[in-house]
Amino acid sequence: MESDERPGSAADLAHEVESLRARFPETRQLYQEVCALLFFRHGITPTANKLYQLVRKGSMSAPAEALSRFWENLREKSRVRIEHPDLPPELAQLAGGVMGELWQRAQAGAQATFEAAMAESRKAVTDAEGLAAKESARAETAALALFQLQAEFSASLTRTQEIEHALAREQGQRESVERQVASAITQRREMQETLAAARREFEAQLEAQRHSHRQAEAQLQAEAGRLAIEADRGRALAQSLQRELGEVRTAGAAAAERHGEQTRDLELQVSRLGQQLALAEGSIAELRSTRDLLRQQLEKAATLNRGSSGRQRGRILRRP
Repeated sequence: MESDERPGSAADLAHEVESLRARFPETRQLYQEVCALLFFRHGITPTANKLYQLVRKGSMSAPAEALSRFWENLREKSRVRIEHPDLPPELAQLAGGVMGELWQRAQAGAQATFEAAMAESRKAVTDAEGLAAKESARAETAALALFQLQAEFSASLTRTQEIEHALAREQGQRESVERQVASAITQRREMQETLAAARREFEAQLEAQRHSHRQAEAQLQAEAGRLAIEADRGRALAQSLQRELGEVRTAGAAAAERHGEQTRDLELQVSRLGQQLALAEGSIAELRSTRDLLRQQLEKAATLNRGSSGRQRGRILRRP
């Protein structure tokens, strides 16, 4: 028997095992068939480890039990053939010794293989358990790290959303402030233009008022001069009339006795002169009233001019 696979038969062996797997779903029976396939068809001494590598089904004890049963069945079948009645006793005894020796060696090899496979299996299980423990610890660490990362990501996402909301509010406030600034600049420009126009208008009105004031003052001065002249003339006329009246009265008194008719004429003349004097005094009084009225108007115009100038300056100072 060959202990190793022949070159090029691995693929065929794997294919045949798959065929057996489909025909024999029961694990023990499948291992029995694979033992027979290895030993009788491919000339390979079956071992528990080899069986498990090919079948990979059940626990590690399954291929060992199948291998032990295979050798037992083989021994029973060989014993039947050795005890065949057609064989001579010497040949049967020799064949029995050979088969016994073969069986003992196969059994020892199988046992050694089984123990090695079991040791290897136990080591693999121990290594797998250690690896599983490490992987479990690593998985727990990874899960904890993942949980922390998720928490940090959630917190970061929340902070990001808060920052985005704050940026949106800041953007809205900035745009609102920019609109307010633009509106304020426009209002300031309009107010500057309005102020400049108001200043020009005020200066024009002030100049017109000054011109009007100068004209009114000149007219008032001229009128006052004229009234003063008229008053002087009226006073001179009154004095003259009074002197004439005195003279007439004196002349009339002296000539009253002599000239009765002349006295009446003089009295009439005196009466007319009195009327003229009264008219002159009325004219003087009217001129004085007119002069006082013009003076009051002049003072009122000057007061209004000062008040208008103050209000205009106040409005200019109050405007931003």
